[in-house]
Amino acid sequence: MKSAVFYGKHDLRVEEQPMPEVGPKDVLIQVKACGVCGTDVHIYEGDKGAAEVTPPTILGHEFAGVITRVGSEVVQFQPGDRVCIDPNCYCGACEPCRNGVVHFCEHMIGYGTTVNGGFAQYCAVHERQVYRLGERTSFEQGAMTEPVACCLHGIDLCNIRPGHQVAVIGGGMIGLLMVQLARLAGAAKVALLEPVESKREVGRKLGADVCIDPLKEDVKARLREAGLTWINTVIECAGRPSTMEQAIDIAGNKAVVMMFGLTKPDETIAVKPFQIFQKELELKASYINPCTQKRALDLIDSGRLDVSSMVCEVCGLDQLEDILSSPARRAMGKYIISPER
Repeated sequence: MKSAVFYGKHDLRVEEQPMPEVGPKDVLIQVKACGVCGTDVHIYEGDKGAAEVTPPTILGHEFAGVITRVGSEVVQFQPGDRVCIDPNCYCGACEPCRNGVVHFCEHMIGYGTTVNGGFAQYCAVHERQVYRLGERTSFEQGAMTEPVACCLHGIDLCNIRPGHQVAVIGGGMIGLLMVQLARLAGAAKVALLEPVESKREVGRKLGADVCIDPLKEDVKARLREAGLTWINTVIECAGRPSTMEQAIDIAGNKAVVMMFGLTKPDETIAVKPFQIFQKELELKASYINPCTQKRALDLIDSGRLDVSSMVCEVCGLDQLEDILSSPARRAMGKYIISPER
């Protein structure tokens, strides 16, 4: 089968690989759509993502497709089912799992990170990680379920209440999802800080009350003009030290600052403890997607969450390395890989 295999930093090869073996509790999925994630970029650049990757590995953890074969002990699914997956498989027996924080599992299996994933024509997945797509959900939308699930965990930690003011930094796919989720959580006003005009325009369409170019405008003045005088939550989605520092700076008193964007492992930020003390801020982060996959699926299928406007192109596997290596190309929006192309 045609696959994109990661061999090390800046070494991704599209090549033929054997068909996956299907265990008794596995299903074989013909991959129809697999999203390109920031984690994939970090891995391609030789950095650690959410999990360690040992080459050679087929990357891709945001995927949906059709079941073509089921293991001898599978009872919940059958060939022909349209599905997506939660890529993070927990052991259920280690101390974190037994204490209700499964996403810190000490023996986690990650499809597309610790084991082969969805940048291939087929992938074998344990049935407990598989979810049926809703009738109104396309494969491309289904591939977005995992990032939505991650965003839901982050939004849950933000404790947004009806009437709150929220600022989102970064208008990529994650930031645009966060704008919508903040609205659904009850935010009265939502600001989006994003330097790319096309992304600001999408942000306006998806519910941002004010969209600010942080490179050319006075951010604090624009926020005040738009009525965001006490920002209760700042969600940083760019994954840069400078924007994390900015998030702390623009947060209001008693605000939650959610550092959602993923930085390189060794990057640091300058924090003024007195500023944290004076405003009584809560600095938070969000790690993967514990038990939020079904909620994400239901939101997408309901039509209340737009996961399509930020997708700029569906490409074949032969374009994956160029996407991973090109910041300018990724700045255009979200890419979906269709291994059949």
